[in-house]
Amino acid sequence: MPMRVVAQRVSEARVDIAGREVASIGTGLLLLVGIEKGDGEKEIAFMADKILHLRVFADDQGKMNLDVQEVRGEVLSVSQFTLAARNKKGRRPDFTNAEEPGRAAAIYDRFNSLLAAAVPVATGVFGAMMDVSSVNSGPVTIILEKNSSEMELQ
Repeated sequence: MPMRVVAQRVSEARVDIAGREVASIGTGLLLLVGIEKGDGEKEIAFMADKILHLRVFADDQGKMNLDVQEVRGEVLSVSQFTLAARNKKGRRPDFTNAEEPGRAAAIYDRFNSLLAAAVPVATGVFGAMMDVSSVNSGPVTIILEKNSSEMELQ
């Protein structure tokens, strides 16, 4: 069961709830974070490290050689249980692989604290209906998915 993160390089991003801004960043990464049953410390530590070292920002030659830390960027992390959806049968997504909300909230908080040890992190509100706005720079969007067996190979 993999943890999934959709990472977008942004020049700005924000989260609004009921028309009111609750979080925003400038240059950095917008992360949509999906936590599934079975995800734990090993998965979130691996994913946080992967994100912090993901080279998606341009260097002086215009090549994507810099990570969010090197550009002094920020992270906006938004919990998104719908990334755990399975849709192999029928037309309605199946969310049974999504982690139980109480445990998912704790894992999400821990994930964000690992990121915040290295870069400024803003977050949405776990479980809330949010409006997420962003200016995707590039556009650059990377889907990160790792499960336990893949981590063993690294």
